[in-house]
Amino acid sequence: MQTVDIHMHLLNSEVQFNRFYDKIAIKFFGKKMGVEPKELIANPYKAYTDALVNNVRDSKYLSKTVLFGIDARVDNTGKELHKDITVCASNEDLLKLYEQNSDVIIPFFSINPMRPDALDLIDKYSELGFKGAKFLQNYWGVDTRDEKYRAYFEKLKEKKLPLIVHIGSESSIHSIKECEKIEMLDHPLEVGVNVIAAHMALSYEPLKIFKALSKNPKNFNEEYFTLLEMLNKHDNLYADISAILTPVRAKVLRHLSQQYDVHEKLLFGTDYPVPFSTVLNSYDLAYTKRFELSKIIMRMTV
Repeated sequence: MQTVDIHMHLLNSEVQFNRFYDKIAIKFFGKKMGVEPKELIANPYKAYTDALVNNVRDSKYLSKTVLFGIDARVDNTGKELHKDITVCASNEDLLKLYEQNSDVIIPFFSINPMRPDALDLIDKYSELGFKGAKFLQNYWGVDTRDEKYRAYFEKLKEKKLPLIVHIGSESSIHSIKECEKIEMLDHPLEVGVNVIAAHMALSYEPLKIFKALSKNPKNFNEEYFTLLEMLNKHDNLYADISAILTPVRAKVLRHLSQQYDVHEKLLFGTDYPVPFSTVLNSYDLAYTKRFELSKIIMRMTV
C-alpha cells in the first residue's frame, strides 16, 4: 500500500549546510536521507532535490509528496525583512522542480499574507497547478486572528485550496511564540478553509527537558489535547503527524494511537529533511520493535 507524504520541505536554492545544527545532522543522517554527506556540502541544492525526488519515486510506500517552500518575512509594503538561507524556498523554484517531476510532487505555495499582492499571487500559483498553501506564520510574525487576513482565507476557500498551518514549537528558524498557538487555526476554520494542523500542536520548553520527554499525558502540552477536541468538532480540520518521530513529539505516540475517534482525520507526513532516530527515541516500544521499524523507514526513504 502506498500513501502521500503531506509535509515535505523544499530548501532555499542557495542553501549552504554550514550551521552547527546542519553539520551534525548531515553527518548522522545524510545517508539515511539517501544522499552522501559530501555531496550535500559540495552541491547542496542539487544533492538535496535529487535525493528528495528519488526517495519518493523509488519508495515502496510513498506515491507522491506534498512539497512546499517558505515565503520570506515582509512588512505591509512587501519589503523583505528576512529570508532564511535554509528554510525559505521560493514558489518559482518549486514550480520548476514540480514541472520536472510532476509524477511525484504535489506543489503547495507559500505566500505571506502581508504581501500587498497576496491575493493575486494565490490566483497566479493556483492557475499554475499549485494545490494548496503552507503557512509559517510564527516566522512571519503573522497573527492569523487579525481580521485583515480574512480576504486571504476567503480566497483559499474560493479556490478550494487546503492550508497547512504550523502549530506548536519551532526550533529550526526564529519563531514568535504568540503565533505558534492553536488559536492560529480559528480564523481559517471559521471562514471554511480545509485546514491541516501540522505537528499535532505539540510544544515543549527547552529548559524543562524531563517534562519535554515525559510519556505521561499529564505532562503533554494542553494544546495537543485541544487539537484532539477540535478534530472532532470541525469537519474541515485535519492534522498531520509530521516530525512526530523526533524525541519531544514521539512521547505522545502511545496516547495518540488510542484516540480512535480522530484517526481518520490524521494525515501522514515526515517533515523531511528534519532528522530523527527510530531506535534512539522516547516512545515505549521494545528495542527489537524499534529496530524493525527503523529498517522499514529506511526502505521508505532510500
